[in-house]
Amino acid sequence: MPYTDLLAAGRIVQMMEPGSRDQVLDAAARLLGGDSPGLTPAIADGLRRREAVGSTGIGRGVAIPHCRSDACGEPRAAFLRLAKPVDFDARDGEPVDLVFAMAVPGDHGQQQHLDTLSELAGRFADADFRESVRDAPDITALRNLLLQHGAPQRVRRA
Repeated sequence: MPYTDLLAAGRIVQMMEPGSRDQVLDAAARLLGGDSPGLTPAIADGLRRREAVGSTGIGRGVAIPHCRSDACGEPRAAFLRLAKPVDFDARDGEPVDLVFAMAVPGDHGQQQHLDTLSELAGRFADADFRESVRDAPDITALRNLLLQHGAPQRVRRA
């Protein structure tokens, strides 16, 4: 499933005062919980448990915190652009300012989940894409970039 299918404009935000990694994970959990505030604690717990296994900071200022939760009815994602980078204990030692968070149901297919994570890692490995996300002048431009950049290109037929 393409990551663009998991995002919604309302779950793409700029976080002006991110604080710590735990505060960023809490904010991501709130976004992922959406209109169901009962989901937030379960997602926050899942994100923290995953971080305890190993950092989801993939390098170059990017983190992809993710979890499985039986509380989720469907896969969903959120994106947070942090005004101030925070320490995610990434392998390269760089603080994180781009966070793509994801929660999927406990019974969600393992391969689908891995495919989405792989797609995200590939997308954020692209230096031009990372910089365009960092340089988006406002939230509207950021949302357009994230929601359309990963969409499959349509082939025009004559």
